[in-house]
Amino acid sequence: MSVANLHQQDISAIKVKPIGGRIGAEIEGVKLSGELSATVVAGINAALLKHKVIVFRAQAHLDDAKQEAFGRLLGDLVPHPTVPSVAGTEAVLELDGAHGIRASSWHTDVTFRDAYPKISILRSVVAPERGGDTVWANTAAAYAELPDALRDFADKVWALHTNRYDYAAAAGSAALKKINPEILKQYRDIFTSTVFETEHPLVHIHPETGERSLVIGHFVKELIGFSPSDSRLLLHIFHEHATRPENTFRWRWSQGDVVIWDNRATLHRAVDDYDDLPRIVHRTTLAGIPNISVDGRTSVTRVITKEQIAA
Repeated sequence: MSVANLHQQDISAIKVKPIGGRIGAEIEGVKLSGELSATVVAGINAALLKHKVIVFRAQAHLDDAKQEAFGRLLGDLVPHPTVPSVAGTEAVLELDGAHGIRASSWHTDVTFRDAYPKISILRSVVAPERGGDTVWANTAAAYAELPDALRDFADKVWALHTNRYDYAAAAGSAALKKINPEILKQYRDIFTSTVFETEHPLVHIHPETGERSLVIGHFVKELIGFSPSDSRLLLHIFHEHATRPENTFRWRWSQGDVVIWDNRATLHRAVDDYDDLPRIVHRTTLAGIPNISVDGRTSVTRVITKEQIAA
């Protein structure tokens, strides 16, 4: 069965409205909770595998506990490896723009770990009056459109990912410059309280669809075996393919919206254009497995402590 027809019987159990040509769909008529039937959950997962990003509007009834309960229907919750979860939760990460937590560069969540999350679930708690959209890119479509010679090259290359640099608290916007630098420093210190370095293949085999996808984004430090300058140039080529408008989908948030994405086949970024308006989202993630390369090798993580860095 082709990827396009993957689990079509399961998808038919819910109402799915594609939004983008290559990525993104809205699911209508489903009230998210931990009580959904197995048929509906299977439909949601099938739609996610096909469309990469799925949107549920107006889920204002959800709180942190209910968001986690829904997430458990799709997999095992996994907390962020260094940033503490919201008090009283197992694995809810709060991203508050007022505290400088603005994920405003292209990334795939937590690729500095070998078994990074398979799925991310993001709920809008406070939406700005304007701006603050999130954009996703389809890395499977990006791989598929590469010229044959470039695909052959990508299949053989590995990259080093690290959390040494924090995508979510990068300086630059006017709003961030108003934030107490001590707050930003505190967050960065927490984010890198343990430094991870992981070797991932540039192309991995999706464990459920069998598709090949690019593994790129902000946490990539360099391509293994290439100089920093050559790495930057080569990564730019793959990044440009992934983030072409044809491969992307953009969502304008309203309070209570929930967006779920396949973290194994996408990049995403939050658009930092909302100045000092309030924007708070709560994210839960579901455990994944280490990447498998085209030739069957598995991603490997190295952990570096602060003491080792100081030495």
